[in-house]
Amino acid sequence: MEQQTQGATVFGFLTALDSPTHGVFGGYLVVDAIGRPIEFHCTAPVKVSRAQQILYGASLPGHLHGQQIGAALLAEGSVTPIVVLTDHNAMLSVRQHTPLPVALVGLRSEAAEPPPGVFAMGDVYVCPPAGSADDTDALRQHLDHLRVAVDLTEPFERIRAAIEEAQRH
Repeated sequence: MEQQTQGATVFGFLTALDSPTHGVFGGYLVVDAIGRPIEFHCTAPVKVSRAQQILYGASLPGHLHGQQIGAALLAEGSVTPIVVLTDHNAMLSVRQHTPLPVALVGLRSEAAEPPPGVFAMGDVYVCPPAGSADDTDALRQHLDHLRVAVDLTEPFERIRAAIEEAQRH
């Protein structure tokens, strides 16, 4: 699905789905300000070899999700979002490969106060990657408009459902 939107404000949602059988799939959904899909991309499954696990060690999740999957998916996009959101912590590593503000989004606990650098927006928290404090004001401003129309966690469900549907065919 691809459609050109000239001058429109769009938002990117980036996630990964681990399949024990196939490997890791990445998905990228770009939506307009009311949550309608503009474009969707997904990766073929990426299988990590034992040699990669050994050689990359603890840096493997950031490399796999940030560079191999995330950066590749962002490069495929034909429209540029004003922010990229993810629900997958290792995907925050994509910030090293894009000038766009990136943040982790998740459901927030009523009892817990967000840690420093994390801000709450209704029932979700938004967490920019470490070292991206400059992105916080832009993220807050842009997402304030989006969350009026869109549950910030819902597009990730659409991505996972689309990837699962593609696996069935």
